[in-house]
Amino acid sequence: MSAHDSPPAGRRAVVTGASSGIGLATVRRLVALGADVTGVARRAEAITVENGGGRLRPLPLDVSDPAAVAAAGLGDDGPLDLLVCAAGTNVPNRRLEQLDTETWNTLVDTNLTGCFTVVSACLPALRAARGLVILVGSVSGLWPDQSGPGYQATKAGLLAFARGAGLEEQEHGVRFSVVEPGLVDTPILDRRPQPPSAADRERALRPDDVAQLIAFLATLPERVNVPEVCVVPSALQVAGRTW
Repeated sequence: MSAHDSPPAGRRAVVTGASSGIGLATVRRLVALGADVTGVARRAEAITVENGGGRLRPLPLDVSDPAAVAAAGLGDDGPLDLLVCAAGTNVPNRRLEQLDTETWNTLVDTNLTGCFTVVSACLPALRAARGLVILVGSVSGLWPDQSGPGYQATKAGLLAFARGAGLEEQEHGVRFSVVEPGLVDTPILDRRPQPPSAADRERALRPDDVAQLIAFLATLPERVNVPEVCVVPSALQVAGRTW
């Protein structure tokens, strides 16, 4: 990776959804690059890293619990250079006719409200560092697919939240980016009504592919803002065509 004005080495980062998938891959990559990372997850004991130049602090926390997020002190350690919101979920019974209030709330509480509460808790620390917020969205927030209207609504809402927050926070130097992956081989695929075949998983993106993109965004100088970026597996998807 090329040297940029703001390399991750020595910088503070918070990553949610850090126990698996894209979140865990992001933690590992940032620590390897020398960042001081707080990894947030309900199963904090599952956050493991290889040797790297940075430091990891696992923090057990359910981002869908606003009171717990408010009490966690995510912004109490001083200026925060990078916040990556990668926590997300989906449900097996995802068709509109199957959704009920409980499952709808599960999706909204984790995928959208959880992001809002974490960003809000970290905002003073982000302003102090003129930091960067990267939200892990989905191509399902851009065009229809089989992930279900509830999940798609939360990912579309995430994009709208980032746009509005970025507009307001520009004066404080806080940038917002949304990374929108297509099919990624993560445990969330096992929650599909019919999980992908082994062959399709092999052609999917890997969590580290997305983590590499996130780390690249984190190296860009403060004068550069990438509001959103879509990344899909070349063998399965193109923009506007679902898998």
